[in-house]
Amino acid sequence: MNRIYLDHAATTPMHPEVLAEMVKVMTTEFGNPSSIHHFGREARKILDATRDELAKSIGTKANNILFTSGGTESDNLAVIGYAEQNRAKGQHIITTQVEHHAVLHSCMELEKRGFEVTYLPVDENGYVNMKTFDDALREDTILVTIMYGNNEVGTIQPITEIGQRLAEHQAVFHTDAVQAYGIENLDVEEMKVDMLSVSAHKMNGPKGIGFVYIRDGIKLARQLFGGEQERKRRAGTENVAAIAGFRKAVQLSQIDLDTKRIFYRDLKNRFIKRLEDSEIHFQLNGLLDYTMPHILNLSFPGTNVEAMLVNLDLAGIAASSGSACTAGSIDPSHVLVAMFGKESERLTNSIRFSFGLHNTQEQIDKAAEDTAKIVQRLTKNNGA
Repeated sequence: MNRIYLDHAATTPMHPEVLAEMVKVMTTEFGNPSSIHHFGREARKILDATRDELAKSIGTKANNILFTSGGTESDNLAVIGYAEQNRAKGQHIITTQVEHHAVLHSCMELEKRGFEVTYLPVDENGYVNMKTFDDALREDTILVTIMYGNNEVGTIQPITEIGQRLAEHQAVFHTDAVQAYGIENLDVEEMKVDMLSVSAHKMNGPKGIGFVYIRDGIKLARQLFGGEQERKRRAGTENVAAIAGFRKAVQLSQIDLDTKRIFYRDLKNRFIKRLEDSEIHFQLNGLLDYTMPHILNLSFPGTNVEAMLVNLDLAGIAASSGSACTAGSIDPSHVLVAMFGKESERLTNSIRFSFGLHNTQEQIDKAAEDTAKIVQRLTKNNGA
């Protein structure tokens, strides 16, 4: 069976050139970057070169890039680290109801520590209303954390507009750009964001490595204690091979950023067209435009998400019910709850398809046709 992977929002396959780069580094550059001898200096060169590459990709300086173990640590460090370091300025935080759990659970932890968090609602397309945001912003707000592109439905939030709102306010602005980095053109100066989180495994790099951008002047409370790596901001010996792979993944992603974005959007439109041609009933969760080009979340009335995923897998199609971090959970998607309410049928019949490296138009045609057949079979069995 030729399997079709349509779950790139959960994780992506490593690009062959990334893997080759990592193997080369693991073989030849085994030194500790903190060591002053030749082997350490050679490893340090890899860190420095990668930091330069990452900084250039978002329009900043190398010193503003801090390596982490991935998106979760980046979000935790930005949200909890900033709040704890700056609680004397205020204890109010603004986020949304549709953030990744790495942000939501960080905010919930801060509530236990005495902070007050406002969780902004979203509309049926997953968007934050700017008036609602303005009403929530207070003098004692110290942090706003709102994701760039949603990992379940793909909604892109008005990040630049929010950044402009905060330009004259004391609140620091963090955005989780894990789904967007490597696909969207991101410039921290244009967006006016103060912190930004990224993970390599979402853009054909290795798992276990990421970074957080931190604007000059921002101080974070340390979350890891030990050595003085990352300019005393994050203890622990750096993962040199993964960092080298990250650099290669970034280089590859920047080469064809616009072309890739157009191609993924074409795949999304092609998938929808094939479903429409099959005359099955489905609904789009979120808008087709103004969303991440590689994410498509669909509701199939008369079906059940567990049955859909099992049948898709049997047909050789890998898809998801939403966030990878809730895989296997019986709880409904918090994103869909925020968009449609707790009683909506979409909570139990929605599937996320996400596109990426190695996907072809032929695969999309096959996947859409098989999906339509599965929906027809399930709805017939359910009498829908």
